[in-house]
Amino acid sequence: MSYTPADTPQTPPTDNRNIVYAILTILLLGTWGYIIYDKSKTKEMLGQKDTQIMYVSSEKDSIQMAFNNASSKLDSFSSANTKMQGALASQNADILNLKENISKILNDKNATSAELKHAKAMIAELNGKIDGLFAENEKLKGENQQLTTTNTQLSTDKDSLTAQKQNLQANLSATEAAKRNVEDIASTLHASNLSILAIDKKHSGKEKQTSTAKKADFLRFTFDLDENMISPSGTKELYICVTGPDGKPITDGATFTTRSDGAIPYTSKKEVNYEQGKRTPVSFDWQKEDGKYQTGNYTIIIYNNGFKIGEGVKTLKKGGLFS
Repeated sequence: MSYTPADTPQTPPTDNRNIVYAILTILLLGTWGYIIYDKSKTKEMLGQKDTQIMYVSSEKDSIQMAFNNASSKLDSFSSANTKMQGALASQNADILNLKENISKILNDKNATSAELKHAKAMIAELNGKIDGLFAENEKLKGENQQLTTTNTQLSTDKDSLTAQKQNLQANLSATEAAKRNVEDIASTLHASNLSILAIDKKHSGKEKQTSTAKKADFLRFTFDLDENMISPSGTKELYICVTGPDGKPITDGATFTTRSDGAIPYTSKKEVNYEQGKRTPVSFDWQKEDGKYQTGNYTIIIYNNGFKIGEGVKTLKKGGLFS
């Protein structure tokens, strides 16, 4: 006998739509959540970018200002210190290169932070070079001031030395003048052993001394020019001044200049050849133009170099019946 199982009860078909709806809802919510999250991240990144851009812009402005200040400082220094043009020219290539590189970065709208950092470093280098120029300028100012002080001192010393030189020159000139004056005076000759003779010359030519005025034909002067180690050898001029018994000079009107009495008339001028350091005898005759002699004293003065070098007196008498 076979067993026939009873019929299994039939399960009604399951409705899966709710599950699908649930999955779709979850997926939709996830999508919206991702979208919201992504948008939030995007805003955050945009905010960071904006912050970064603002930072970079601010940093760039700061660097630009620093560069402008350095450029103004350099321009001001260059125009105000023409004496520093040589020092500026020696560094001009480096400075221009730095300025060009800095300007290139600052003019780049898309300059990176690294590039701005490099520009900042170059500005620091530029400022260093400018500060070096200022330091060099101050050094030169100090040296110039020292040179000015030294030059002033040298000028003062020069003026002092010039004054001293002029004073010494004046003293030397005075000394030389005094020396020449002393030598001039010392070179003046001196007459000694002066003798004045009245000579009576006979028709036969024979000469005889006389002391009477009416017999005197001429006067003979003899004297020695003494040794003189200063006066050079050569021709010496002697002026003889004869004053008659009436006190008047016997002269034809000619004059010469003495050292003490100015210009005075002289009776006769003689030139004598003198040898330095040796005694020189001198003798010459003098005769009145009219050949007539008064009784009384005849004063004879001899001059050389404007000085009186000898003097004598000759007395002529009236004479007796047999004189």
